[in-house]
Amino acid sequence: MSEQHSKPNVSPSQAADLVKKHYNLTPSQTKDLPSYEDQNFHVVTLDGGQYLLKIMNSEDSKDPTLFELQTYAMTFLEENGLPTQTAVKTTTGQGMFLEDLDCGYGRRKYLVRLLTYLPGIPIAKVPFSPQLLYEVGQTAARMDTILKEMKHPQLSVLRRKDFIWDLSNLVLLEKYMHVLDGDPLQEVVKTVLHQYKTFVAPKYAGFRKCLIHGDFNDLNVLVEANDGDGHRISGIIDFVDMHMSYYVHELAITLTYMMLEHAKPVDVGGPILAGWESVIPLNEEEKVCLFWLVLARLSQSLVLARYSVTLHPENEEYLTISCRKGVPILCRFLEMGKEQVEKVWFQSAAQFDSKNGK
Repeated sequence: MSEQHSKPNVSPSQAADLVKKHYNLTPSQTKDLPSYEDQNFHVVTLDGGQYLLKIMNSEDSKDPTLFELQTYAMTFLEENGLPTQTAVKTTTGQGMFLEDLDCGYGRRKYLVRLLTYLPGIPIAKVPFSPQLLYEVGQTAARMDTILKEMKHPQLSVLRRKDFIWDLSNLVLLEKYMHVLDGDPLQEVVKTVLHQYKTFVAPKYAGFRKCLIHGDFNDLNVLVEANDGDGHRISGIIDFVDMHMSYYVHELAITLTYMMLEHAKPVDVGGPILAGWESVIPLNEEEKVCLFWLVLARLSQSLVLARYSVTLHPENEEYLTISCRKGVPILCRFLEMGKEQVEKVWFQSAAQFDSKNGK
């Protein structure tokens, strides 16, 4: 099946019918939300309840085990004090179900879940104070230390061998590089790939393994106003990219996406690093590879967004959000060089800790 035809295309009224049929809830409002390859709906019910209905693409729906693990992980994190969504049980007691739907290219099975709705707005929509960025780094590290303790008989499923968004699989980008033919950015990405293969890859033996969220970005971290004039984290959403990886990968991903909304992207690194290392101090191999791993994530975002647009040109605006903001950062960081960027990150992290008595 073509990837082009795997994304669900359900109308709000069809989504409302699914909620009525499987959860015995009556929606008063069902709003389609932007999504990369699945379909999400914000559902408000007559009794005032709020939920998120997730309809997975038909390719991923073929392996429900992966989503059972994601649901299990969200519940595990919530039970251990982190603000995550949990799955609502169907009328028959299931955490999810397969629905046979025709989305315009024949009948296919789509995995459907209804999740609790968390308060707050994406962190991308509020000013990034150093204290909030510190909390981002600290929360990401806390999340991974909790996930490290999670036990489940199917955990091996999360060793997703060919998962394209796993930083361990950066070289898989090579088969998509044709989307940059004729674009000077192709040479930029080739430079990152070369540094990854020659400098980063040999150091993997020193990286510490763990289970990571994998997409701790500026749209998947929710915040709400605190008692002062700032904000605090109120939710962590979207565990679709969860996989077995490394602590430093989670940190690199977090750094990358939080830079996208900041006027001075390099300044984001210090507070996030300080927050992260208050929970998980980096070892030497992780520290010296962080710069190239951030550029690796920016490269993934660029190439895979361009490729996705060839499959879903109608969704170009959403698919290229991160890519459009990330390209200037990728080029600027290469221009500054590894040594200068690391100097800013690690010196400002130390100053943040000193200033705040940490």
